[in-house]
Amino acid sequence: MNIASIDIGTNTVLLLIAEVDLRNQTFTSLRNEHRMPRIGKGLNPGLTINSDKIKLLKTVLKEYKTIIDSYDVRKVILTATNAFRIAANSECIIREVREEFNYEIKVISGEEEAYYSFLGATSGILDKDKFLVIDIGGGSTEIISGSRNDLHFRKSFQIGAVSATEKFFINDPPTPEQVKLLNEYIQKLFRELKDFPVNNAFPIAIAGTPTTLSSIKHELTDFNEKVIELSELNLFDINKIVSDLSLMSSKEIKNKWQDIMKGREDIILAGSLILLNLLKLLRLDKVYTSTKGIRYGAIVKFMIDNQE
Repeated sequence: MNIASIDIGTNTVLLLIAEVDLRNQTFTSLRNEHRMPRIGKGLNPGLTINSDKIKLLKTVLKEYKTIIDSYDVRKVILTATNAFRIAANSECIIREVREEFNYEIKVISGEEEAYYSFLGATSGILDKDKFLVIDIGGGSTEIISGSRNDLHFRKSFQIGAVSATEKFFINDPPTPEQVKLLNEYIQKLFRELKDFPVNNAFPIAIAGTPTTLSSIKHELTDFNEKVIELSELNLFDINKIVSDLSLMSSKEIKNKWQDIMKGREDIILAGSLILLNLLKLLRLDKVYTSTKGIRYGAIVKFMIDNQE
């Protein structure tokens, strides 16, 4: 059977269509799409997602519905994360989407988001037992560690590439003092990870920040999943890219990297600083990037819940 999984994030709305074999608990990706409506722009807890962003979200969902209908999809799974968790009008949007598309949005908690991220990131890796997954989203960052049968740590931290940019980077490019303040904030927020037992776990970083950094490292002009998937990013790579980004305006970043940076040019530095600081705190000298995340994890979770 074909299943569609839509991940509604703070910055992106991602679609995966997969052919699922419940008997053998396997699935094959048929199509991936991504759009960047940034529904969480300027959003703080208790505020509302504005009407223009709601319209953008519905435009994306309408486009996705046309794609989904062409694949004989039997089930559509929609997961929403931090923006929907903190917005005051989430229930209203959920109701409107249900009425207009007959889709049911499930708002998952920070811990559930971490679990879905872990399931997705590890879904195609069969030769490893222990994992450490870093998921840098637009409004939150999840850290998950353990095996497929035993997650011994999973936590969602209230910072992401979008929220960090909006909170600290007043100037474009940001001043050295603004970068310094963000670094200090990140180190304080994640301080409990300072002596975290990595224990030879296979480190994976998912979402737009690490995959964009990998695209830069490999000098790609277009997104290429085959090149990026499980490619290595080390501290030297990230430090060098961060040094370049910190001196450039968002316009200069977009002009230099064009399509691989589209919609991310103003937030890539903040996301990169989150990743860089996390690697240092966790005493990791490298991480492997993955294009798989929540939308993949939602399908894995569906298979687990519906084993034949």
